[in-house]
This record gives sequence, C-alpha cells and structure tokens, in this order.
Amino acid sequence: MVSVWWMIFAFMAVAAMAFLAAWGPLRKSLREKELKQLRRDFHREREHLEAHFFTKAGASGKPRGLAWTNCDFEDDVVYARDRRSGEISAFVGVTIHFEAVDGGGMEEVEFVTAPRDATAVFRVDRGKWKTDGRAIMNLNPTQALRHFEQELEFVSHEPAKS
Repeated sequence: MVSVWWMIFAFMAVAAMAFLAAWGPLRKSLREKELKQLRRDFHREREHLEAHFFTKAGASGKPRGLAWTNCDFEDDVVYARDRRSGEISAFVGVTIHFEAVDGGGMEEVEFVTAPRDATAVFRVDRGKWKTDGRAIMNLNPTQALRHFEQELEFVSHEPAKS
C-alpha cells in the first residue's frame, strides 16, 4: 500500500515539474497572442482614441492658463507593460498647440503659441483601450519609456508605415 502512495506522489511530482517547464513558453505565447490582438484593436480604434484623448486633455485644465487648440499625432506607437500590474500601455508622440486663456495669466507670454512635443498615453482597461488624456510633456515615447523604466518595460514598437 505504501508503494502505491509513493507512485502517486512520484507521478504528481513529475506532472508538476512538466507543468512548470511548459508554463514559461505557454505564458509567453499567450502574452504574444494577447499583444497582437491589442495592437490590432488599437490600430482599429485609433482615430476614436485620439479624438477622446484631445477632448479629455483639453478639459483637464493643464497646463494652467492655456487652452488646447490642436494636437497632431505621430504614426509610431511604442507599447509598454506595467511591471507590477501587467497592464499594457501605448505611447504616441504628439505635437500640441495652445493658446492663452483670457484671464489665465499667460496672455503676455510670447512662446505660448509655440508647438510643444509630448507623448499621449493610452492604456488597456479590462481588455479595452482607454485614455484619461494624460500627456507626458517634453518627452517623445522612447524618452518617456526610459524615464519610467522602473515602472514600465518595453514590449514592442510599431513604426509608421511608409
């Protein structure tokens, strides 16, 4: 009877080791498949997401005393993963145009209308792309990822199609 229990234990141990050995490649394959789908979704929804970004960012009141007048989006997309939560983000370079708000204290500042480079941030929430209008000012997507390298890891880069 004792030998039967040892055989069951040995079988379970071998099965557990086999599962652990297969889990790494399986997990990587699942992540790659998920990322491929998320990239397709982002591309398909991009125009809507960009419009939503502009609306949310313009309503944020940041920078203080300025109103968003236009936002030009670059074609390149850099994808990153949050190291703790696993959440996927997309970074897109933007050029933002502002104008001074009457009474906002910026009316006399001459460089207010100069275009500003930034990175628009999009993220996946429960399987859907979202944005809260967050712009990382004065950094392109690669610089933004480098700046937040403690929290984020590079996943992929989708260059502009020529």
